[in-house]
Amino acid sequence: MKHRLSRQHVVDMCRTMLDRGYLKATEGNVSVRIPGHELYAVTPSNYDYDKMRVEDICIVDFNGKHVPDPGGAGGLVPSIECGMHANVYRERPDVNAIVHTHQPYASALAFLRKPIPALTDEQVRFLGKEVAIIDYAPSGTGFLAKNVQKKVASGDNAFIIANHGVVALGTDPARAVFNMALLEKVSIAYLMALTSEAGKVYTIPDTIREIAFSKLKKDEKRIAAQITEAVEPVRVPDEEELPTSGTVEAPAESASSAELGYSISEYLDVDDTIRRLKALVAQPLRGLRHDALLDTLNYFETKCTASKEITERAKKRIPGGVQHNLAFNYPFPLAVDKAEGAYLTDRDGNVYIDFLQAGGPTILGSNYAPVNERVAEVIRESGPVTGLFHEYELKLAEIINQYMPHIEMYRSLGSGTEAVMAAVRAARAFTKKKMVIKVGGAYHGWSDTMVYGLRVPGSFRMNAKGIPFGATGRTREAFPHDLGLLKRKLIENRVRGGTAAVVVEPLGPESGTRPVPKGYNAAVRKLCDEFGALLIFDEVVTGFRTGLGGAAGYFGVTPDLTVFGKAVSGGYPMAGGVGGRSDVMAVFGSGLDGKHGAHIQVGGTLSANPLSCAAGYFAIQEMARTNAPVIAGRAGDRLTRGLQRLIDKYGLPYVAYNQGSIVHLESSGVLMLDMRNPIKLFKENKGRKTLMEQMGAAYAAHGIITLAGSRMYTSMADTDEVIDDALSRFDQVFAQVEGV
Repeated sequence: MKHRLSRQHVVDMCRTMLDRGYLKATEGNVSVRIPGHELYAVTPSNYDYDKMRVEDICIVDFNGKHVPDPGGAGGLVPSIECGMHANVYRERPDVNAIVHTHQPYASALAFLRKPIPALTDEQVRFLGKEVAIIDYAPSGTGFLAKNVQKKVASGDNAFIIANHGVVALGTDPARAVFNMALLEKVSIAYLMALTSEAGKVYTIPDTIREIAFSKLKKDEKRIAAQITEAVEPVRVPDEEELPTSGTVEAPAESASSAELGYSISEYLDVDDTIRRLKALVAQPLRGLRHDALLDTLNYFETKCTASKEITERAKKRIPGGVQHNLAFNYPFPLAVDKAEGAYLTDRDGNVYIDFLQAGGPTILGSNYAPVNERVAEVIRESGPVTGLFHEYELKLAEIINQYMPHIEMYRSLGSGTEAVMAAVRAARAFTKKKMVIKVGGAYHGWSDTMVYGLRVPGSFRMNAKGIPFGATGRTREAFPHDLGLLKRKLIENRVRGGTAAVVVEPLGPESGTRPVPKGYNAAVRKLCDEFGALLIFDEVVTGFRTGLGGAAGYFGVTPDLTVFGKAVSGGYPMAGGVGGRSDVMAVFGSGLDGKHGAHIQVGGTLSANPLSCAAGYFAIQEMARTNAPVIAGRAGDRLTRGLQRLIDKYGLPYVAYNQGSIVHLESSGVLMLDMRNPIKLFKENKGRKTLMEQMGAAYAAHGIITLAGSRMYTSMADTDEVIDDALSRFDQVFAQVEGV
């Protein structure tokens, strides 16, 4: 089928307007210009918009002539009125989308012969100084065409055709829909003003009046809510110098984790950040303009052909074509051939600034040579695995204890998921209790027990396909930050066998996507002590990235068990483990200390292999020698402050904040949706996720790799020059956002 993307845009516009109540199943026309052709895609005649399919959309040329497509509508033809769109596209190269719909409020204003004067700055900016009324003539006649042609040439973006609806124009589909919505808002406001004008009586049909009044009330509530929830942008003066990593001093050789410092220079204002995130979710989506999205997709189609070819081949042998859950998949995955320091290079030779850093473990930067060289020496002697004890198992445990004294004993495993499984099993064995509580929305790996309340708080088993109910029967979740609910769960669990453990990400679910107040972890520690539950910190991301003392050291809160992954081997595979109090860790004993009673079953042929243990030992040594976590944190500060300046510059509702080297850039706020408002979740989840994917694609097309378009991990390799280069690229992307 030809021009499928443009056809899809038409369908999406129809659905959006139906969902928002703008399009009342009337016989208007919605169209989108097809880039590079004198053609446009338009809705067929007499067809329900809620049933519209991509293949139903018609193609018409700039003379108003239908261009049948063998793979298209199959007999469906456009309305003769859509010839008006051809006039617009010919006269206005800046217009890429048109909405023509028959609405009652337009009929009322046409009936009164009252064009809409300039009511608001917003109206003047987006619609024009006046929304004129154009005399109606029979569909498709030259008289109508001439009137429309004359009006559209004036540069205005909205007008009323007498007794025949409204027309709204836009630079892209989203803008056309926005202009239609804005036209509706100002029209109803003007209509209400006319009906209450002193000394005059205007007669409007009752049906039209009723629709207008009910719509106005609904709009007033929505607009009032947006104003109430709106927040002032973070102001970053142009003359303010951005933070620099050049101020970090080299540490002393014997420095402790506390002396080395932490990546978080100043803890964020959580209440203010949450308020901004909620305001973002309360507002309409602000994504790329239509032309910018097409440019982004064109980048992938023309500049990433080798990536597309190999990932298409992969679909034949690998389910879904990709295996890493952090792989960038929109519009298709990128295949990387080289990683070094702050950069990635794909199969086509395109170079990107790497803010993914393999999901966070490479705090020193990717493919760090000093660690590689020392690991190679070990592997030349022992090979990657022996199946027997190796000295670097002990060296890794000792250096972890050196910087995290609360990790009295440490057991290496193969991944963060395995470590969480082991920690939960150990907690149940040690406490003889059954229940486990996690924070809703947090990701603790993919084990059966913990795939519960995943990413969406309150979603329970929504993502637990293939997992028996019994596996999650003793898992509970508490909403983020809700200490009262956590306490209630602990009380409820008393009659269910007691709570063995509470598992938290110390910065908040999804690496701080829902950041926790600074005193939260201490409060959870207190509750665990009160109810006899173990506190488990999931430091898969925060361990070493927050600082060599981990998040536990930063917050001054001692967990009973700590889960590691990712960074514990400095980016090498088979990375994971669990450590903590020696009496709790004794349940991991494997035969040398059988006197300690029943031991839990954990294992793995590749667990504690020389390759991973040596890599972890050398990586931690290098992080201490260079103070890499602090340097990476300063890079995160510089990136965040620069992003806040750009967001303010372009008047965007986006939210940027950081917890050291973990930087969040929220354009859609999709991870703020939860089951406390299920209607909003199910209505907006797809659209907000799509926006996040599109922004991620735009960042990549401008040479920046992020985690899902909303999270970034900085490393020691991110110098001020790298960060400034990245900010100039973000500047280019933000300039392409709809409405800028």
